[in-house]
Amino acid sequence: MTQSPAECIVGDFCAAWARLDIDEILSFFTPDAIYHNIPIDPMVGVDAIRGMISMFTTDVERIEFRVLHLAGNDNVVLTERVDVFVRPDRTIELPVMGTFEVRDGKIAAWRDYFDLNQYMQQAG
Repeated sequence: MTQSPAECIVGDFCAAWARLDIDEILSFFTPDAIYHNIPIDPMVGVDAIRGMISMFTTDVERIEFRVLHLAGNDNVVLTERVDVFVRPDRTIELPVMGTFEVRDGKIAAWRDYFDLNQYMQQAG
């Protein structure tokens, strides 16, 4: 089965996290993109998104978005993932459901749904 252009963009975006290149990750977003990491307040614009991503990548040796399922309909793509954050002292594995809205070949909106307590407990 062939992936839609939007599904390919989101798949490439998820794979880019393994390289830990924040500029590359940000290149997937429209300038006015919204990143809502539920239950945290939404970040609007690439600069705000950079700040949030920087928080997740501090003291991290490796990040992997294990995409279990990826499905799209027109410009909306859903992902079921396990996001893995490898730190020097521990590994955090977080089940996540994500919704992406793609516009003109870029991510215009990204919403992730996860259990913040599960992340905090693993993070120590």
